[in-house]
Amino acid sequence: MRVVMIGAGYVGLVSGACFAEFGHDICMVDTDASKIDALQSGRIPIYEPGLDKLVAENVADGRLSFTTDLKAAVAGVDAVFLAVGTPSRRGDGHADLSYVYAAAEQVAKVASGPLVMVTKSTVPVGTGRQVQEIVRKARPDLAIEVASNPEFLREGNAIGDFMRPDRVVIGMMDGEGGKRAEAVLRKLYRPLNLIEVPILATRIETAELIKYAANAFLAVKITFINEIADLCEKVGADVHDVSRGIGLDGRIGRKFLHPGPGYGGSCFPKDTLALARTAQDAGSPIRLVETTISVNDARKESLAARVTEALGGSVAGRTIGVLGLTFKPETDDMRDAASLVLVPSLVAAGATVRAFDPQGMGHAKPLLPAAVQYAANALDAAKGADAVVLLTEWNEFRALSPEKLKTAMAGDALLDFRNVYDPAVMREAGFAYRSIGRP
Repeated sequence: MRVVMIGAGYVGLVSGACFAEFGHDICMVDTDASKIDALQSGRIPIYEPGLDKLVAENVADGRLSFTTDLKAAVAGVDAVFLAVGTPSRRGDGHADLSYVYAAAEQVAKVASGPLVMVTKSTVPVGTGRQVQEIVRKARPDLAIEVASNPEFLREGNAIGDFMRPDRVVIGMMDGEGGKRAEAVLRKLYRPLNLIEVPILATRIETAELIKYAANAFLAVKITFINEIADLCEKVGADVHDVSRGIGLDGRIGRKFLHPGPGYGGSCFPKDTLALARTAQDAGSPIRLVETTISVNDARKESLAARVTEALGGSVAGRTIGVLGLTFKPETDDMRDAASLVLVPSLVAAGATVRAFDPQGMGHAKPLLPAAVQYAANALDAAKGADAVVLLTEWNEFRALSPEKLKTAMAGDALLDFRNVYDPAVMREAGFAYRSIGRP
């Protein structure tokens, strides 16, 4: 099939490359000429394991191309996917749908024939109906069927999630138009039939809500175990054993029960906020999600206090090494990362911060205080530090020699906000070791 993907960002580029791997002819369109130039030159603008190889192979095989020419791209295509950004709107927390609506209108105006327009971006309930109205107004003479196909991609494992998903969700309008859209989407995902992936076909509103409900539920699980971890610290329990004890219950499950500095990234913060605002506007507020948002924000703000306490009540004049800046490992994504709260707080309190991240420092520098020093590696970040904070659980940090880390430091405070290390081993190495939710 011939498909156009509008938006060569994280979701669009991964989805486009994977659809091309399925055997479809994919053209990526973006208004950012520098991004398209980079992709045409073989440079990938984001870090995602395996994506560079997947893109290169499908470009070489002629199934994947890049352009800024929307009109030429959409000529004669079967489907157009909208994979543009939907950031939180300033002031009210609603999703900013201006990019989605603008892309839909532009596609409709230059379309040369009937096609299916699919929202791949995460959008609130009701967006599909709005997009349908926009395209009908722009091209009343053309049959453009609007559908929803939300993504469920984890950064760091996005290709595997696309190729071997738990499920594919497709949402359609009622009537014959919806049936035509469903047929196109099922054909696009036909290669997944070989591994018996469930395809859940629903009304378009249901598909839109499934995405938000899934992300909100996972955010609630993360926040729940973080609060349990705080309780464990007060009563002498071990959060890892609590997590395992409840996670082995099939009704609960073990995933997303890992304590840490709070959730971040491109999805959970903005999606929980957008869901809360949508529910409020609909007169059916989701108090659990609203509380999750406030608790998660407070958790990030509390990290500096943990560091201050470990250093005797003040960080002024002290040097602190920070290992990891991105919101999670295997990505260069800094969106809503805990480091964006912790590091400025430490700098404002008079600390010298030396930071290292294997992939995120380029994106971090414009977002963090100019006073932050960037190290060549983990041991360089720890050099002369009074305290070291592990903030992102990159594998190379897991493999650090406790003895070498301790030798590099001037002090002995080690704050492990991801519970990567064995407390007994680190204390034996001479650290004043602190983690999350462990006695």
